[in-house]
Amino acid sequence: MRPILATISQSALQHNLAVVRKFAPHSKVMAALKANGYGHGIERIAHGLSGADGFAVLGMDEAITLREMGFEQPILLLEGVFHADSLAVVNVYRLSLVIHCYAQIEMLEHSPYRHPFNIFLKMNTGMNRLGFVPDDYLKALARVTKLTPNVTLMTHFAAADELNGTDAAMAIFQQTTKSLPYPSSLANSAAILCQPQTHLDWVRPGIMLYGATPAKNTVATEFDLKPVMQLTSEIIAVQTLKAGETLGYGNRYTASKPTRVGVVACGYADGYPRHAGQYSGSNLLQGVPVAVGGKITQTLGRVSMDMLFVDLTALPEANIGSPVELWGSTVSVDTVAEACGTIGYELLCAVMPRVPFKVVD
Repeated sequence: MRPILATISQSALQHNLAVVRKFAPHSKVMAALKANGYGHGIERIAHGLSGADGFAVLGMDEAITLREMGFEQPILLLEGVFHADSLAVVNVYRLSLVIHCYAQIEMLEHSPYRHPFNIFLKMNTGMNRLGFVPDDYLKALARVTKLTPNVTLMTHFAAADELNGTDAAMAIFQQTTKSLPYPSSLANSAAILCQPQTHLDWVRPGIMLYGATPAKNTVATEFDLKPVMQLTSEIIAVQTLKAGETLGYGNRYTASKPTRVGVVACGYADGYPRHAGQYSGSNLLQGVPVAVGGKITQTLGRVSMDMLFVDLTALPEANIGSPVELWGSTVSVDTVAEACGTIGYELLCAVMPRVPFKVVD
């Protein structure tokens, strides 16, 4: 077995859920488990989030998995269904549906199932991705309420991590839905942490449950969030470069002085980004932070399929077998993501199936 391992902390999940309740104490919590639990594995994390009031997923398979694991909370399909025959599964497994277009309403109107579905009716308040525009929203609501009394009003924010970033969308939503006697669900992770006026009846935390930050220029620890996934490996070889010698594919790193290099068993086929680091032409300007034996160093050169390089020059004690944290408690996934020009969400979701997982308390 290669030494690479992704370790999932149940206690960190429970802690982060408690943080959600601290920030939104009067709201029910719909925990987002889409994308296979943001790459963590639904089966691995669901019990750590069993205290949530509901779950939000994307795929029918994810919803079925949760029901068959014994969870009785509401389970919301965030894009609804795409074909009318899927309503049979929705009916059997008692799933809740986001309705965001008239085609989905028509599916319900022609459905043979008389059990009233639980509907989250989505409004497009400016993100222009899914949902009814405000001028159509009340017409859509009128059709839906003829089919079921179980309706929650819903929108999604495009800029909840920015100062006043929800103001315009919130105003549109409130103006359209004022005096309507239905619960509402607006807040994602960023809004939970930064926009308390948006919390209302249901909040829908995602990335914050996994210990990463949704907010620009604010690290997760400032919100008291703990990392749920720690991606680790080991040094499997050590090389020493002379000044002028190059490293790896494309000669993307040239040593300016004698440099001790560790080879780590992790590459882009494991989910670590191939484009890690900042380059000018073929010259590495800055690597990505990595912890070796608990001490911070950085990557060197280009990440290959199965391996990457780290600088051991200032770590003479490091050698073959030394532990490496790619991200986790010493180096946050957000720090790695920023150095790679992306976001923590992408890195967590990109961990590949060949990486073994371990669940700890």
